[in-house]
Amino acid sequence: MKKAKKLAGLLLALVMVFSLTATVFAAPTDGLNNGKITVSKATVGAKYDIYQILYIESYNADANAYSYKANTNWAGFVASEGIKDVYLHTDAQSYVTWVGDKGDARVQAFAQLALKYAKDNKINPDASATATTTTVEFANLKLGYYLVDTTVGTLCSLSTTKSEMKVDDKNETPTSEKQVQEDSTEQWGSTNDADIGQTVNFKATITAQAGAQNYVYHDKMSAGLTFNKNSVTVTLNGETVAAEGNYTVVSSGLSDDCTFEVRFSDTFCAGLKANDKIVISYSAVVNENAVIGGAGNPNSSHLDYGEESNPSHTPDSTTKTYTWKFGIFKYAAGEKNVKNPLAGAKFTISKNSDGTDPIELVNLGNNVYRVAKNGEAGTITEITTDSTGKFEIQGLDSDTYYVTETQAPDGYNKLAKSIKVVVGSDGTVTADDVAVGNDGVVDVLNQTGAELPSTGGIGTTIFYVVGAILVVGAVVLLVTRKRMDTKA
Repeated sequence: MKKAKKLAGLLLALVMVFSLTATVFAAPTDGLNNGKITVSKATVGAKYDIYQILYIESYNADANAYSYKANTNWAGFVASEGIKDVYLHTDAQSYVTWVGDKGDARVQAFAQLALKYAKDNKINPDASATATTTTVEFANLKLGYYLVDTTVGTLCSLSTTKSEMKVDDKNETPTSEKQVQEDSTEQWGSTNDADIGQTVNFKATITAQAGAQNYVYHDKMSAGLTFNKNSVTVTLNGETVAAEGNYTVVSSGLSDDCTFEVRFSDTFCAGLKANDKIVISYSAVVNENAVIGGAGNPNSSHLDYGEESNPSHTPDSTTKTYTWKFGIFKYAAGEKNVKNPLAGAKFTISKNSDGTDPIELVNLGNNVYRVAKNGEAGTITEITTDSTGKFEIQGLDSDTYYVTETQAPDGYNKLAKSIKVVVGSDGTVTADDVAVGNDGVVDVLNQTGAELPSTGGIGTTIFYVVGAILVVGAVVLLVTRKRMDTKA
């Protein structure tokens, strides 16, 4: 009987030991596996990922008491520099508690760091779903502290799933608008005009959203614009942003046919709040490949954001830079109003009414000249008309110009004053306040001074004969008078 009692006691002790062991090492009970995350106002077609950073070992909702521990995949994150004892504290029993302020900005920054860790360490999400409607649900989840991410790039929610976690995707996406500066007014808009060789200023305004991810600004310039890489500056809400640690300008090795990119760091994106204003300023030079008039020289840009492998894009924002031309036709009036072209006339083009400081030009051949770039070799300042009497000036800003005739063709009178030519912001041309034709060619009439009239050879001989007779008569009269005086 005593042996039976001892055996029963031993069995009871073993049961108690196993029971305690099961309590300490058991995975979460069934009551901790009924979690649910519901995303409302989801973006149809967007992919939603959830990550359980911490799991709940037990909780008391009434007392607002929760026991968290780190999931195996996230143990390194919880213990990492910048997280440990900055955002999360882990005690000797591996229980995790939040440290410090629980304000939205700080929690959002932590969420961004967690998301970066997941991407860098290739942590697979605990569940994923692509929205087919405006509601996405994840059911039968282990309760815990979850990170919710989406390819839209603006939702990065972080919260505890006690039984159900509800997230509203606000569908707030960033915007990007680019403008160009008109130098004559210093106003910003969608178009401007400039001389070839002139520096043109651009700026792009990005309206950011909280939860920003992988912001990359793309800019594509046409062949007529040369990008100044060293001109890029960035401000955030009016304050200058240092490049180091915040953004990188990349202008080579790009695979998407862009001229350059501004790639913002994860740290910079993590600090962005809803409706923060990022302004990217930069410049380009109008070069010799610029389209003259016509469709102008476009510069388009957009912002990539969201999932790095499959980013979303803002719509293209485009500006156009125009450069213009006008022509000169030098002629003399012929019979029946025929305009006879004149060769040998020399002209300069200047922005000064007295013709000083003439514009430097490059001869493109076929009587076409363009404004020279700064420091360009082989330039001229004076144009001589050939037998066509014509030439054309390309690469001009909308402005007032003065065409001065420095030398007239032989036998013709030089123009008394310069011709004022105005090129409008739409490329139209006026000469001395009179509109010219759609071709933009200014007709310049040269007057000639004809040979003074004469009577020919006979008329001249008569003058000689009469003059001689008068001279002889005067001599005879003088001799006669002297003889008469002697006799007297």
